[in-house]
Amino acid sequence: MQTQDRIREIPYNYTSFSDKEIVSRLLGKSAWQTIEQLRVGRTTGRSARMLFEVLGDIWVVNRNPYLQDDLLENPKRRQKLIDAMRHRLKQVEARLNGNELARELMNRVSDAVTGFDRWFDTQKDLRHKVVARLSKATHKDNIDFSGIARVSHATDATDWRVELPLVVVSPDSEDEVLDIVRGCIELGLTMIPRGGGTGYTGGAIPLEATAVVINTEKLEFLSGVEPIELPGVAGEKVATVRTGAGVVTRRVAELADRNGLVFAVDPTSIDASTIGGNISMNAGGKKAVR
Repeated sequence: MQTQDRIREIPYNYTSFSDKEIVSRLLGKSAWQTIEQLRVGRTTGRSARMLFEVLGDIWVVNRNPYLQDDLLENPKRRQKLIDAMRHRLKQVEARLNGNELARELMNRVSDAVTGFDRWFDTQKDLRHKVVARLSKATHKDNIDFSGIARVSHATDATDWRVELPLVVVSPDSEDEVLDIVRGCIELGLTMIPRGGGTGYTGGAIPLEATAVVINTEKLEFLSGVEPIELPGVAGEKVATVRTGAGVVTRRVAELADRNGLVFAVDPTSIDASTIGGNISMNAGGKKAVR
């Protein structure tokens, strides 16, 4: 990657995204090429800084759920922010001097501001729909839009962060999960099941801002060990246990040990990972051959 691609001129960017990546996400990939062309022509002075300031305002709110909630609850404060962005754009427009390439870039930033402004009303409406539908499937308190819930479910052990989830839903029982899934499908939302969040493959990381993280940690049912016949294992009873998806792996390993058995799934994260995650990720560990 060229050094220029990693330069940080967009303010408030304390994330792992470069300016190029932020511009591509907010304005489209070709917008960065426009910026590069303007740099070559040495037409990227004060106007460019003001455009980057507008992008910085949008970016910091996009990445911070606490700011999002504050602006959702305070329309007047939100309008002041939008007005400040529009004011900068007017200042840029006054300095265009017939530069059509700069006008193209300014128009893209203006469209991004319009989309940013509309997001708040759209978000309020979407949250209302989510609560109205999913509260039919689980208790309303299990539907969490709070900043701390969204931040803590934005990544896993990889610490790779792409998007904040829309909401975190924590069902009280397996019976609730089916209707939660139905509701998410009806609303056109992406679903991500999540247990302990110990994975290193990024399987629990939201890639879309409309993702619903279904946290399975409350699903802690754990039966005793029961020998049963399994399909394909004729004439032999196999020691089995029924668990909820949120049961921590260590509990099953200890149950097996008390019964003179070995639970072969032995990931490094055995004290924090959950059975649902073990199954979905085909977890193994050093005892797997046993």
